[in-house]
Amino acid sequence: MQGQFNTADTHKYSVILPTYNERKNLPVIVWLLANTFEENGLAWEIIVVDDASPDGTQEIAKQLAKVYGEDKLVLKPRAGKLGLGTAYIHGLNFVTGDFVIIMDADFSHHPKFIPQFIRLQKAHNLDIVTGTRYRSTSTPYLADATPGGVHGWDLKRKLVSRGANFLASTVLNPGVSDLTGSFRLYRLPVLRHIISETVSKGYVFQMEMMVRARALGYTVGEVPITFVDRIFGESKLGADEIVSYGKGVWTLFTTV
Repeated sequence: MQGQFNTADTHKYSVILPTYNERKNLPVIVWLLANTFEENGLAWEIIVVDDASPDGTQEIAKQLAKVYGEDKLVLKPRAGKLGLGTAYIHGLNFVTGDFVIIMDADFSHHPKFIPQFIRLQKAHNLDIVTGTRYRSTSTPYLADATPGGVHGWDLKRKLVSRGANFLASTVLNPGVSDLTGSFRLYRLPVLRHIISETVSKGYVFQMEMMVRARALGYTVGEVPITFVDRIFGESKLGADEIVSYGKGVWTLFTTV
């Protein structure tokens, strides 16, 4: 599909946005994404994969589609909470771009970093660019990158995240600093391939995706991002997810 899109960039960027009870967040994140893409002259679309939110998220998505156009915002709901990994698989069935961006809908990931992802990808012809909270510079180097960080987390949450990344990095040596992050840019065929090889669900899904990418020989770059804890709604990370993550690390260590 490269070169078929009528913008200076020649690529189209499809955002897969899984949602559950994001009624308050969705209008703002869509506005920020639309502004970012338009200001940078990029062809774009947003695929909203909503897992039967009871708070009216789907109704908001339908209204936004009328504002931005049904070719720009595409609602593809599901019958219930079926997991993050399957949300991306579902969304992939509807993307029309040649690059895919995955991110959270709750402002944890600010769209302002997307142009940096794209510049790094272009400069080094990368298969994947992932956001990192734990580096001060990009890799490979990007001149306008600023140090990454986390805002709004208590000490316990920071320790859990740091500990999870340290465990996985020590055991699996994937070559990236932030395995649990979920703000990434993929070439479409690369994402399709990696997802087809990935078996995990939930919190461990993002880690396995990156470990599989390295094992399959794909090139990965990192851009420092500022992660901000959600403003509206509740975090979906619980004790079960943390236990599942530990089990996932062990499984990947013994199989990949």
